[in-house]
Amino acid sequence: MITPIVMTVPPFRPTAVRLGAAVLAVLVAVLILASPAWAHNSLRTATPARDATVPSAPTAVTLEFMQRLDPAFTTIVLTDAAKRQLPTGEPVVTGAKSTVQVVDTLPNGTYTVAYRVVSVDGHPVQGSYPFTVADPASSAAPVANVSASAPAPSAAAAAKSGGGPSAGILVAAAVLALLVLVTAGLLWRRAARR
Repeated sequence: MITPIVMTVPPFRPTAVRLGAAVLAVLVAVLILASPAWAHNSLRTATPARDATVPSAPTAVTLEFMQRLDPAFTTIVLTDAAKRQLPTGEPVVTGAKSTVQVVDTLPNGTYTVAYRVVSVDGHPVQGSYPFTVADPASSAAPVANVSASAPAPSAAAAAKSGGGPSAGILVAAAVLALLVLVTAGLLWRRAARR
C-alpha cells in the first residue's frame, strides 16, 4: 500500500502573515496621520504680494502660511532699497497668518519683506520677496539703492530662535524601529523552528 504524502503549511506562516498585515495597517495609519507634519510650512499668500507694484503705500504686511505658526518664533522684517530696516510693529499671529503694522508712510520705491517663522511641527522656514510702491500722488522721492554691498538684514538674524526636530521625523524613526524589531522577531522565530 502506498502512503499518500501530505504537505502541511508550517504554523508560523499564518501568524507571520497576520502580524505583517497588522504592522502594515499601523504603518499606513501613522503615515496618514503624520503626513501634515512631514510637509514643511510654506508661504501661501502675502499682502502686498511678491513682485507687486502697489498704487499706495501699505499700512501693514500680512503673510499667510500653509500651517499654523508659533507666535513666539515669528519674525517679519521690512527693508527699503538701501537695505535699511524700517520700523514695524510686533508680529500679530492668528493661526497661519501673521501681520506687522508699518509705522511710517512708505515713499515710492522698492521694498523687501523678509520672514522667518517656526510652524507648530518645529520646522523653521525663512524667505524674502520684493514689492514696489508707485503712488502717483506721492511727493516723496523714492529711496535709491545707495550701495549694492550694504548689509541686508537677514531673516535669520532677525529670528529669535530655531526649532527642534520635526514631529514627522520622530514618528518616522519610531515606525522604522518598530518595523526592525518585528522583522527581527519573525526571522528569529523562523530560524528557531528549522
